[in-house]
Amino acid sequence: MDKFINNRWVMKIIALLMAFMLYMSVNIENTSTQQRTNTTPPPFSGSNDVETVTDVPVESYYDRENLVVTGVPQSVAVTLEGPTATVKPAALQKDFEVFADLSDLGVGTHQVTLQHRNLSDRLSVTIEPAIASVTIHERISKDFPVDVDFINRGQMEEGYQTEQPIVKPNIVKVTGSRELIESIALVKARVDLKGVNESVEQQSRVTVYDREGNSLNVEVEPPVVDVSVPVTSPYKSVPLKINRKGSLGENLSITKVEAVPNEVTVYGPKSTIDKLEFIDNIDLDLTEITESTTVEVDVPVPDGVKRVVPEKIKINVEVEKEEQKTFTNVPIQFIGLTEGLELEFMDPETGLLDLTVLGSPSVLENVNSTDMEMYVNVTDLNAGEHEVPLEINGPQNVSWDLPKRNVKFRLIEETNE
Repeated sequence: MDKFINNRWVMKIIALLMAFMLYMSVNIENTSTQQRTNTTPPPFSGSNDVETVTDVPVESYYDRENLVVTGVPQSVAVTLEGPTATVKPAALQKDFEVFADLSDLGVGTHQVTLQHRNLSDRLSVTIEPAIASVTIHERISKDFPVDVDFINRGQMEEGYQTEQPIVKPNIVKVTGSRELIESIALVKARVDLKGVNESVEQQSRVTVYDREGNSLNVEVEPPVVDVSVPVTSPYKSVPLKINRKGSLGENLSITKVEAVPNEVTVYGPKSTIDKLEFIDNIDLDLTEITESTTVEVDVPVPDGVKRVVPEKIKINVEVEKEEQKTFTNVPIQFIGLTEGLELEFMDPETGLLDLTVLGSPSVLENVNSTDMEMYVNVTDLNAGEHEVPLEINGPQNVSWDLPKRNVKFRLIEETNE
């Protein structure tokens, strides 16, 4: 055995065999490495995949200060093909970009190939549409006044009306291509009046229209304006009724009580103000008046009425020293006598009384006995004797004095002769 191992030829053969085995080992390793490098799927991946990502936004690059671009699609579909391990993350994360590079193009129409970036070189990318017909326009700006466009105006509550609207700001800057700017006919802010029964305060988006009424895709600054629309409710003018409370001091008499203005305007639902004939509950306290004066009072707002204009009025009160004037033998009238009955006075027997009228000299000068009505109300009284209060009607700003306050009389059934 030792002789075999020590044989020179045997050792050469063994060395040759080991060199060959080493060469084959290195060659197999290189071949394996080359195969792994040239194979499309990455380590741990053994197949290709295809994914289509829809609604991918398209970015445009151009001189936005001086140019306006139309024709670039808002979004496209992007199909990705390649190793599954690369396709899937790209489709899910959508962190790539599709864009149109217009930076070197001038005014006019161009066929532009859409490009992409931030995608692996190992992917095959298809963009649909791949080419866009893009038109580049000169960009200009112009100021326009804003009008208010009322919609559903006929559906406001009955009787309500709009007044001149106020827009802030009332001038907006519109920017777009020269062709679009020159085609502008109207710039409007809309206000919906359906069911409106009070003034409107709202923000409205500004819309730009051409002569055919089509809305234009232009930039508006500001895009939203504040609109105030005063709305007036149904209204009408009604007179005022001044209620005198208390009495003047001794020896004073009123010559005139005058409200300024003598009527006011009431606003509110039509069904409410149509029923309103006058405004009551305006009191004048005579106990506080010692001379001619002017009093300012609030005008009450009747139930259901929204507002009253003006809210305050002035009452001019003129007074003079009181005098008296006596009318003799003024007849006592009667009202409400039942058919088939006759009235016979008992006290006073004659049915006549003296009446003293008190007032200022200027008022008494124009008062006659015929201006004074004395009467008793016999409504629903049956035959027999009765005593009832005496009632008097006379001009304003006078008072009166009577020798007696009650009248006695009898009601007699009529006899048919």
